[in-house]
Amino acid sequence: MAWTDSRVKRSMITDHFAGTAVFDFNAPSDTYRLPLFNNTVVPDKDATSANSAYNAGTWLIAQEVIDTLNTNWIAKGPAITTMTVTNPGAGIMMVDCDDIAAAGNVTLNTFFGAAPFNDTKTTPVADPIVCFNYFGGTQTVTNNLFTAQVSTLGLFRGTV
Repeated sequence: MAWTDSRVKRSMITDHFAGTAVFDFNAPSDTYRLPLFNNTVVPDKDATSANSAYNAGTWLIAQEVIDTLNTNWIAKGPAITTMTVTNPGAGIMMVDCDDIAAAGNVTLNTFFGAAPFNDTKTTPVADPIVCFNYFGGTQTVTNNLFTAQVSTLGLFRGTV
């Protein structure tokens, strides 16, 4: 089954609370990036850490969509900036960030979503994906500007 929704990766939450990987989202010392993926990716919120990393499991670079005309959306995607952790309401936590813009005009063919990941972590696996975000269907940009607009509901949120 291909893209159908957006989810937080269970392995990220497990690794964080187990202490095997600490994810600092609020003024992070680590670098987070936003790669785009095609529809051959099969997102799985329950995949193990080993299968929940950039260029591992379903998230192989062969399924990544990069700028085919310019070099303004490269492999691994641009850095995610100004990340914050907030509590926007009772029982809700949210990780938010600024919209992510290409460096200039891009040509991006047939992408369906993104998989933000920590480009600094090396344990328990390198480049662990924290969530996946479905864009609602086929997206294409032809030699034009592109910005991944982050929802007012954040990059991801959780209810406790």
